Amino acid sequence: MALSGAAQAANEKNAKPAEADATVPTAFEVQRLYTDHTWLWKDGAAYFGRTGRPFRAWTSGQDSASVAEGRWLVTKDGKMCMDAAWRSKSYKGKQQRICYSHRVRGGTIEQRKDPDGDWYSFKRTPEDLSDEYRKFEVGDTKGAQFEETRKLIDSKN
Repeated sequence: MALSGAAQAANEKNAKPAEADATVPTAFEVQRLYTDHTWLWKDGAAYFGRTGRPFRAWTSGQDSASVAEGRWLVTKDGKMCMDAAWRSKSYKGKQQRICYSHRVRGGTIEQRKDPDGDWYSFKRTPEDLSDEYRKFEVGDTKGAQFEETRKLIDSKN
């Protein structure tokens, strides 16, 4: 027992300062960030539904459009994951999981794409103009664009 305590103390001493003072938000806290919100992207958006946690997203590049449909979930270790299959006119993807980890440090919620993305400011209190969370809108604000893109992809040529 004394050895494990000493090892833990040594690990805590060697922990990076940024990670040492960070806490993990609860699943409920992470859920509140995403439920019934649309995350706006440079060339598309994703919607995180409420009942049954449906997830749908679309992108529309110059020569490509794609959509994804599936579910999203949160974990007790501060992650939000999207289980979805992306498809386009020329590609039908298989179901895959993409996750983002969250931590709270000094009143700021930070986020990173798993497994090894860089941490960045997601949501601060008070709000900052550079926060990623400023790209979130309440409700399904891009549902019409998703449907247009889905119809384009699913149409027969």
